Amino acid sequence: MITEKGRQELRGWITGRVPQDWFTHLVEVAVDREEITVIGRIAEPELAPGATETEREAAREGRVTEFRERTRGARVEVAREANLRFRRQVSWGVECGGKRTLFTHVSAPVMTRLRQPERMVLDTLISGGVARSRSEALAWCVRLVEQNVDGWLTDLRASLAQVERVRAQGPDAGAGDAGPDEEEAAGGARTTVIPAAPRSAPPVPPAREEAPEPGGAFASDADSGTLSLTADSPRGYESSSRAPEPATRPFEDAGDQGEAPTEHLDFGKPGDR
Repeated sequence: MITEKGRQELRGWITGRVPQDWFTHLVEVAVDREEITVIGRIAEPELAPGATETEREAAREGRVTEFRERTRGARVEVAREANLRFRRQVSWGVECGGKRTLFTHVSAPVMTRLRQPERMVLDTLISGGVARSRSEALAWCVRLVEQNVDGWLTDLRASLAQVERVRAQGPDAGAGDAGPDEEEAAGGARTTVIPAAPRSAPPVPPAREEAPEPGGAFASDADSGTLSLTADSPRGYESSSRAPEPATRPFEDAGDQGEAPTEHLDFGKPGDR
C-alpha cells in the first residue's frame, strides 16, 4: 500500500512533468498497486449561441479525440518515465464539459472465494439480466457499493491518512535499520562500516617423505638438510654411479650380434670324409 508521502511525491512529479498547456486543471492523480490514473480537465469547444445539446455533445467528443491524438506520443513518453520511477502503469483520462473519458486503463484480475449465500446473489443478478457471468456480477456489486457508500469510503481513506501521519511522528520515525556499526560520513550521509575479515597466512602442508623410485636411493645433504634422489633408471635422474657392464656378452658374433653360433654338421657317406 502506498503511503501519503508517496502519493504526494507522485502528484508533484506528475504536475511538474505534464506540459502546462495540456490541462486547464489537474483533476485527479489516483494510484494503487498496479496503476496510476491521471485525469485532467480540458477546455470546452466554443460554439455559436443557440447550439443544441446534440451539437455540444458532439463538439466535446471531437475535442477529446483531438487532445488524445495530439498528445499521444508525449503521453507515452511520460508514462514510460513514470513506469521506471514508480513501477506502475499509467492510464490517462480527461474531463470536458463535466463528462469524464478514460483513454486507457488496467483491468487487473482479482480472485475471491464465496459461500453459497454470496454465490446466490451473483446468480440472481445473472438470472435478472444485470450481468452475463459471476465475474461481471461481482464487478457490478463493487460499483454499486462505490456509488452508495462513497462518503463512508472517503472517511475511511481520510482515517488511514491520519494513521500514517501519526505513525510518522512516532519515536522510531526515520530510524530505519540503523545498526551499531553505522557512522556519519562527510556531508551527512550514512555509511555502513563492515569489518574486514582478518588475513592469515595460508597453511603450510607438513613435509612428507616420498618413497624412492625403483632402483634409486635418497642422498642426504648434511649442510642443507635436503634429500636428493639418484637413480640408474633412464627417467631423467642424474646417477652418481652406474652398474658395471659385463665384460663379454654371450652369443655375440661380428656378423649378427645377439645370435648363437651355428655348428655345421656333415651327413655324407663315411667314405667321403
